Amino acid sequence: MADYFEYRHVVGFEETNLVGNVYYVNYLSWQGRCRELFLRAHAPEVLADVLGDLKLFTLKVDCEFFAEIGVFDELSVRMRLAELRQTQLEFTFDYIRLDAEGAERLVARGRQRVAFMRGPNTATVPTPVPEPLVRALEAYTPPPRLRSSV
Repeated sequence: MADYFEYRHVVGFEETNLVGNVYYVNYLSWQGRCRELFLRAHAPEVLADVLGDLKLFTLKVDCEFFAEIGVFDELSVRMRLAELRQTQLEFTFDYIRLDAEGAERLVARGRQRVAFMRGPNTATVPTPVPEPLVRALEAYTPPPRLRSSV
């Protein structure tokens, strides 16, 4: 089993700029889409709670680009849990271009930090990451890397 959650996407014309490459803001949109589909598939209780008073605040997003992609490129957006704190978590996203022969190329890498809050919009307070989400994310945490003794 893979240590990432995967969202597959085919780039459309509406996601490209006048030159024909994907407009950068779409990478951030795909991060959000990947996160939402993960919740739908693995933690639907949390999605239901979001429709109540649970709020997910995106505190930080970033994306580093390594290669350009264009219309009809097929992507695998791979999300992993990078860090889990009491009221926040951070995901990493690898954007992999897939070709017809099955070759993969890393074209971008991103991060997203999310805080969990509850309460009315004028008085939200931090709340623990919901337990169903913590359990669902266990499979998507990469193993710790071995440290070199050098």
